[in-house]
Amino acid sequence: MMCIRPIQSHDWDALWALAQKTGPGFTSLQPNEAAVRRKLEWALASFAATEPLEEALYLFVLDDSSNDQIVGLCGIESAVGLREPWYNYRLGTLVHASRELRVYNPMNTLTLSNDHTGSSEICTLFLDPDYRHSKNGSLLSKSRFMFMAEYPQRFTKNVIAEMRGCSNDAGVSPFWEGLGRHFFSIDFAQADQLSGQNKVFIAELMPRNPIYTNLLPKDARDVIGCTHDDTTPARRLLEREGFRYTGYIDIFDGGPLLETRVQDIRAVRESRYCKVALAERVGSGNPYLIANTRLEGFRCCLSTLIIEGNHIVTLTAETASVLGVDAGDTVRIVALA
Repeated sequence: MMCIRPIQSHDWDALWALAQKTGPGFTSLQPNEAAVRRKLEWALASFAATEPLEEALYLFVLDDSSNDQIVGLCGIESAVGLREPWYNYRLGTLVHASRELRVYNPMNTLTLSNDHTGSSEICTLFLDPDYRHSKNGSLLSKSRFMFMAEYPQRFTKNVIAEMRGCSNDAGVSPFWEGLGRHFFSIDFAQADQLSGQNKVFIAELMPRNPIYTNLLPKDARDVIGCTHDDTTPARRLLEREGFRYTGYIDIFDGGPLLETRVQDIRAVRESRYCKVALAERVGSGNPYLIANTRLEGFRCCLSTLIIEGNHIVTLTAETASVLGVDAGDTVRIVALA
């Protein structure tokens, strides 16, 4: 059975193995050993803190209990941009007009922005290619909303998600080649790795004035706000949960930033508490996300169940064992949708 749980110190080898598979453009988990170790230590400290950290990272792994293998990773940052600047491009419009000349030209622009400073961010979603089936991706992504629903005080009202932008198999980003390279004079993959470690160089080198998109090459314009093929399913999943693209993009690959309010996320809004009852079988039916109510011992899985009235949910002994709950305990449930 597949189960989501907080990352632990003994997961280092599995975390490092996943970092080798992410590829160019996956900024939050690059194969840089020092950076990955910092991420692990940050996550461990965030879960262990007696009081919520101002900038916490809650990192979760997808554990295949049939072979005790870690096959996926996902995370939530409580607030971004409080210690280091958080940058995006904001898409806007400037109108150049002359009544005398009968000219009216609206121009699309990109302006460097820190508008999402302080927002919570869902991040670092990666699933081993061999496990991209059987709704594993949905469990990996949506389990975070069950945690946010249980611990809303640890997050801000607004939540964002940066989607990986377009790049080819060689790791070349059309948006970067058409814009970023002119100011940084380095390859996209190198800039992407640097941004995951230190964003100060962005402020030092990026232009502060609006950039007219019609001056960019066509292939760069065409990928503004577009997602990488591998990331498109994740974007659709988030949009079904209530996330929306509002005209902000990544400054390196042009990928879209999605956003919503935590309380407007479907899984948060519709989830509810139930008491556990046990049975040998629960039959078939629509799958539900089921999570316990612990912090460091958080568990979330995907299973069918039986709902009796409004407050009793019947689980199999296997599901209850994976969640670490027993008859009479409280769990949070929501339909997968």
